This record gives sequence, C-alpha cells and structure tokens, in this order.
Amino acid sequence: MDDSPSAIARDIAVVSRIGSVPSLLKIICDNTGMRFAAVARVTDGTWTACAVEDQIEFGLVPGSQLDVHTTLCKESRAARAPVVIDQASRDPDYRDHHTPRLYNIESYISVPIVRPNGEYFGNLCAIDPRPAVVSDPKIVSMFQSFAELIGRQLDIEQKQEETEIALLDARATVELREQFIAVLGHDLRNPLSSVAMIAEILARRSEEQVAGYGQRLRASARRMSRLIEDVLDFARGRMGAGMGLHIEPVTDLAANLRDVVQELRDSNAARAIEEQYRIDGIVECDLNRVQRLLSNLLGNALAYGAPGEPVRVDVHSDAAWLCLSVRNGGDPIPGASLEKIFEPYWRPPETKAGGNLGGGLGLGLHICSQIVRAHGGTLQVSSSREDGTCFTARMPVRQGMTATA
Repeated sequence: MDDSPSAIARDIAVVSRIGSVPSLLKIICDNTGMRFAAVARVTDGTWTACAVEDQIEFGLVPGSQLDVHTTLCKESRAARAPVVIDQASRDPDYRDHHTPRLYNIESYISVPIVRPNGEYFGNLCAIDPRPAVVSDPKIVSMFQSFAELIGRQLDIEQKQEETEIALLDARATVELREQFIAVLGHDLRNPLSSVAMIAEILARRSEEQVAGYGQRLRASARRMSRLIEDVLDFARGRMGAGMGLHIEPVTDLAANLRDVVQELRDSNAARAIEEQYRIDGIVECDLNRVQRLLSNLLGNALAYGAPGEPVRVDVHSDAAWLCLSVRNGGDPIPGASLEKIFEPYWRPPETKAGGNLGGGLGLGLHICSQIVRAHGGTLQVSSSREDGTCFTARMPVRQGMTATA
C-alpha cells in the first residue's frame, strides 16, 4: 500500500466511517478481559492506529504510529496468520521476544484484516499488561470474524467513495454541458434572430435592397462562426486536447489584420476605430488564430467601451516580440474583476447584463488568452479612468521578422 501521508489519512478516514468498529473493539475488550484493542493499518514500512479502544492509557489515538519493526503485527502480516500469546513471559516462543518487553505486555492477539480482493490492509489486535486466555478457539474465531467484517466494510466504503467521485464527475460534466447550452442559447440568439429577420425581408422586398441586407446577413453569419469556434476551442481545452496551431509564414500580417478591423468597422458604422501597424517582414504564426485574437479583443472593446471615444488598435514588432494591443475609453474595470477577466463564463457581480463585461457569457477573452498562450506569449490587461482599458498581447517573434518605425 501507499505509505504517503495522504494515503494514510485517507485510510484512517475510511475506518472512521465504519460505524460498527467502535462497538467491535469494545466487545473484544469485554469478552477477553483485555483493555486495549485497535484496528491498525500495517504495511512493510508503517504501523498506524486507525481506531482505538484504550482502557489502560496506552497512549495511542487514531493517527498514532509505531515503528512497525517493533510490533508483532509485522510478523502476522508476513505469515498472513494470527499471532496469539496468553502470557508472554512464560511463552517459549515469545518470552525473549523484544516486542512484549518493549511494550510491557503479557497477553496479545493480532489477526490480519484482508479485503475481499486479497489486499492486506492491517490487523485487528488487542494487548494487555496482564495475562489473558486469548488462545481459546472461540476468541480467535471471534477476532477472525470481526477482521473479515472490517475487511468487507473497507471494500464497501471504498466502492461508495468511488461512486461518489463518479457522481461528482458526472455532475461536473452535466454542468459543463449546461454551460455550453447556455452559450449557444444566449450568445447565438441575437445573430440567429437577425438572420431570420433578414431572410424574411429578402423574401418580400425588391432586388434593389438585396445587396445591403446580404451584407448584414454575411456579418451575422461570420459572428456566429466565431462564436462556434470559441465554443469548440473551449471544449477542446477542457477535454485536455489543448489549442492546436497551424504555424506558417505570413508575409502580409498587417493586411490580414486590417481585414478584421474593416469587418468590425462595417458592422459598427457609428464607432470610430483607429489603427496603426508597424510590421515589416515575415511573421510565423497561426494567421486564423491571430485574426480571431484581434476580432475578439476589438469586438469586446466596441461592445463595452465608451461609445463617444475611439477604439485604438496598435500592432507592432520589435527584435523579440510581436505586440498587439486594443484600447478603449470608458469606466475602468475594477481591480477584483481584472484578476478574473480571462476565466471562462465569468461575469463581475457589480455589472448588469449588457454593461461593461456583463453581456454574453464570456468565452471571448478566455479564448484570446488561450490563443496567446498557445503561441508562447502573454495577454495582459490594464484599466484606469485616465488611460482607458487596454488589452496587450505579446508573442515571441518568429524567424524573418523585422520592425520599422
């Protein structure tokens, strides 16, 4: 068995949950005249008391340990057989044995506790400084029956614990599934409603209006696609698969990022977006992921920034890093919220739905952090009334990148 402190503590707790053990130990003392009885966890390296009936103040309590090499339980474990002594000082096999002398005992009995699967747990034992007739077959049989009962109860307790853990895992799975349903039901409801409405209009209106409505329909479809990708990436992360990257040389990163900004500018015509790019050369990255990073950060800034203030996008590189930042004005994010802002589904309690950081169920920023981490970088956020809120992603420069002013 595992002799780590956590494993020992777990087994002590399992024995403590067997309600019959205290009564069994008391019955042993009453029927044998011995005044100390215990259930001990015994391995090759440790002896640990798990339950104790102590009427002689021997000094052991649950969790107390003895040097296993000073005990007779070790011999019982090695032989997988009881060790029984009526009077140690007169017993030809044990009168010179170190254990009775060390612990000042005359009568002693120890019976193995074995689980139904054959695993050795420990011993049911009793001692007393006075002699006692414990070699009586009825007494030995009683100990063996009690030890077998304890072994079976240990197995039942272990199976019950495993069942409880399985139930907790099942509940966690159900909770995760409910969260996914909530995301799909909440965050996709608006774009789907828009698609349905536009489809109805297109079916009724003349051809001159088709192009404009088609653009809105396309924007809604793109937004739904991004939401679905967020959910899938989150699911892969929770299932342990991690976020896979497709790294390739990108010769026109700035142009690809401008496309992302333009798409959001088209769907937020009333908002001012300022952009600056200082990239020259080849960047090795997952282009689709970096575009999603910018799209999510910019979408967050447009949704929660002050409507009358511009959102600023700044992408540049130096000798070691590619830096992408998105800044917006408006009320600062509270410090307590900054510590949790990248957690999935988290919303600060002080905000209302639709307010700063409160709309939706919050996968976008979590996915941003995962994209940056997968690239070997960091994503940080700062927020103050004077400087606004700024998300800054820093990712290591891949080969071939140079920076220009």
